Amino acid sequence: MILRRAKEVLKIESEAINSLIKRIDKTFEKAVDLIYACKGRVVVTGMGKGGIIGQKISATLSSVGTPSLWMHSVEAIHGDLGRVAKEDIVIVISKSGETEEIRDLLPLLKKIGTKIIALTGNTKSTLAKYSNAVLDVSVKKEACSLNLAPTASTTAMLAMGDALAVCLLDKKGFKKEDFAFYHPGGTLGKQLLLTVEDIMRMKKSNPVVNQEKKIKDVLFAVTKARAGSASIVDNRGKLVGIFTDGDLRRHLEVDANLSEKKVKEVMTKRPTVVTKETLAAEALRILQDRKIDEVPVVDKNGRPIGLLDVQDLLKAGLV
Repeated sequence: MILRRAKEVLKIESEAINSLIKRIDKTFEKAVDLIYACKGRVVVTGMGKGGIIGQKISATLSSVGTPSLWMHSVEAIHGDLGRVAKEDIVIVISKSGETEEIRDLLPLLKKIGTKIIALTGNTKSTLAKYSNAVLDVSVKKEACSLNLAPTASTTAMLAMGDALAVCLLDKKGFKKEDFAFYHPGGTLGKQLLLTVEDIMRMKKSNPVVNQEKKIKDVLFAVTKARAGSASIVDNRGKLVGIFTDGDLRRHLEVDANLSEKKVKEVMTKRPTVVTKETLAAEALRILQDRKIDEVPVVDKNGRPIGLLDVQDLLKAGLV
């Protein structure tokens, strides 16, 4: 019984979304154009469950580059109407289009001079009459067995809001880099915005040793810096190699007197390097492709200015 009923609910709600497809016409295009041309913000308002859907629509619009704010319809007529300016667009969400608080708000919005886009299940309603564009989100029935609880209707509202947001995204030419700008804390944001400079080890945490130094001196520098390798430089300070834990293990197996040798004799020459401007995500790919754990960061003159360890990328949330 439960499984059958759950499937019925999903079927009803999917049909509610499918029914919207044939309603995507010039009116929808007009709504997109109104928002695209908006010089202010998109204010989204509504009551009850439709209002909650409005909060999500507003958040989605903001996340894809269309400035938006949510305004509760009741609070609007008790002071929050001051948030609305003539250059704004107001999206009003109401299944019936006749909710008292909505009807009280509409003349005030018209007095301000803002344009109104309606998401409603009643295209003959008071809301529809006040609106510059009416998007029909009516449904045949709710998924609720009583045909009362907003279920299919709110699903339709949400889907229509997503359609608006995505079409605006495309019309504006919104790119991954733009999305990352509005989501700097997310994985995509980190992949597109975080650079090696943001996370590389520097100064005391970046052991740099002259190539004439003995291995024991290099090990001391690495241990002091709590690093996994040291950047090896010539007398001009230019990078000529790297000495890693792997180098130590490989040579220690065949040379018991390794600690007294000069590091230039056993270092890895011409190591892989990155610059501070390299995206952290690209540096991660380099480490993975080369199967290495550390990479020196060099300036334009080839001098080591930092060290990037795979652990730094792990801590940054890129892995």
